[in-house]
Amino acid sequence: MWKSQNERETPAPPAKPQSVNPPAAPMPVSSAPAPQRVSSGGSERATHLSKTIQLKGTVSGNEDLFVDGKLEGSVELPKNVLTIGANGQVQANVNAREVIILGKLNGNVIAADRVEIKAQGALTGDVSAARISIEDGAFFKGGIDIRKPGNVNTAKASA
Repeated sequence: MWKSQNERETPAPPAKPQSVNPPAAPMPVSSAPAPQRVSSGGSERATHLSKTIQLKGTVSGNEDLFVDGKLEGSVELPKNVLTIGANGQVQANVNAREVIILGKLNGNVIAADRVEIKAQGALTGDVSAARISIEDGAFFKGGIDIRKPGNVNTAKASA
């Protein structure tokens, strides 16, 4: 009302647009369930044979092995853990520090520490280990030789 005509109200300049980061794309969700992993307190490094892998021969190494496929031959992992997943089918003699069975194993087992047969697991063969655990519902057919810890039998598992 008291302003002169030269002092017309000018609209305020539009505010600078603030940079807005677009929302991150959602992570894809896998429709297949992840394989059940059994922690043994061992190393974090493990080789994984998935359920579509079939392997024949001798397997040896210095890291843990998770088998969810088919393995035929022999397994030499004297300082490591062999885990046979729920889909795993192994026909081999095994020498490992620990053996955890959720699938099927046909063969003799020498374990420096322990052998675990989970409820859905099956083992047909002889076992030589310091400890053995067989859950209710598991299948086991063979002999058991319990050794004192530290008394490592260097003899190979025989067929």
